Amino acid sequence: MTPGRDGGAQVPPARQRALLAAIVAAVVAVSAAIYVGVGVGAVDGTSERGTLAGGRGAQNNPAAPASTGTWVASWATAPVGGEPGTETTGLAGRSVRNVVHTSAGGTSARVTLSNLYGQSPLTVSHASIAVAAGPGTAAALADSLRPLTFTGSPSVVIPAGEQVLSDVVRIAVPHDGDVLITTYSPTASGPVTYHPHARQISYVADGEHTRDATGAAYTGQSTFWRYVTALDVLGNESDGTVVVLGDSLTDGITSTAGANRRWPDVLSDRLREAVAAGRDVPRYSVVNEGISGNQVLADGLGRPAENPSGVNRFERDVLGRTNVKVVVVALGINDILRHPGTADPDVVVAGLNVLVERAHARGLKVVGATLMPFRGHRGYTGAREAVRQTINAEIRAGRVFDAVVDFDAAVRDPYDPRRFRVEYDSGDHLHPSDRGFARMGEVFDPRDLKGGAPARL
Repeated sequence: MTPGRDGGAQVPPARQRALLAAIVAAVVAVSAAIYVGVGVGAVDGTSERGTLAGGRGAQNNPAAPASTGTWVASWATAPVGGEPGTETTGLAGRSVRNVVHTSAGGTSARVTLSNLYGQSPLTVSHASIAVAAGPGTAAALADSLRPLTFTGSPSVVIPAGEQVLSDVVRIAVPHDGDVLITTYSPTASGPVTYHPHARQISYVADGEHTRDATGAAYTGQSTFWRYVTALDVLGNESDGTVVVLGDSLTDGITSTAGANRRWPDVLSDRLREAVAAGRDVPRYSVVNEGISGNQVLADGLGRPAENPSGVNRFERDVLGRTNVKVVVVALGINDILRHPGTADPDVVVAGLNVLVERAHARGLKVVGATLMPFRGHRGYTGAREAVRQTINAEIRAGRVFDAVVDFDAAVRDPYDPRRFRVEYDSGDHLHPSDRGFARMGEVFDPRDLKGGAPARL
């Protein structure tokens, strides 16, 4: 990695400052319009103190553990849109068993369920959490299966456009393991809030089987995560959370399904191993907020927008996670590829600066990534390559982020720096192979996660 900007960083040129001011104003207005009121029991900056669904503290929940350890996000994902084919009935009458892979372990847990893209209230009459009996199975370790409650009730109604946080439940959650989060909805609810490209097989059963430890009823399979957007744990393994904000290169769209080989998975493993070896690195969990096709500036269609831009989802997907300490930003390539003409690099850099300023306002350090090569991809042109190089030059010069991970230098072909090295290329010349994702995780220096936002002069 290379050092980034600090309190004495250069002031952006006049044009960029003007663009930045305009974008900040637009972001504030749009964010206020879209996200006000979203989140019954929402996870916010106070969530590490044990706030439960409905705003009641742990002392009001007889199942809650003693307040020992630290709350962190062990797994999270970004809600992307409404699942096609569920517009009228949702998943009424079916149990959905999501398989999520943990970063940090703990002795207690809580779960966030989202109805952000629903158009009517979502009734969840039963929900549960358990540790998976092994990889690639819907079966649970029987003694780990726990019902989830919401302010003491086994059922909850989540209004359209909102989310809810479960009560705390005692459960031994392992690090680097699979956890099963199961929901059952008895009534039609409209579009199912989901995350496609999960690169993980989850399961579906007809009828109410949330407490089925055998997994025998779960004959259906899914490559989506549905309803669930976060798993927090209370424990002594981690002191905070690293949130990675990215696109398909972070989402891991070309990684092997079920193998947890996305580069944030690799970083999580390396960070835990470094702590165990006694290296001077922070004890943080790592969660992946990548969305395939995501851009810094442009939203998808719909209200609320599907696949919202980095600037418009920053509050929800980054600042809304539990006990965030560091933000990693790996966005920008889709702003180049999806622009109908030639994207303006100054506008993209200004958008990245918006993310940094919003993180700094919360005292969070920001590590940013250079944009990786894409020659050979169908969207490649010389003009787009020039935009990528200009953005990377700004990033490497330390005028954007607090620290920089140079993914471009790590994966490019030394004989043609405009394309991937063959062994790091998935074959589409834009997304990495498993070896490419491993290389990205390996080149990230965990020491750059130390510290906070630079002091303001």
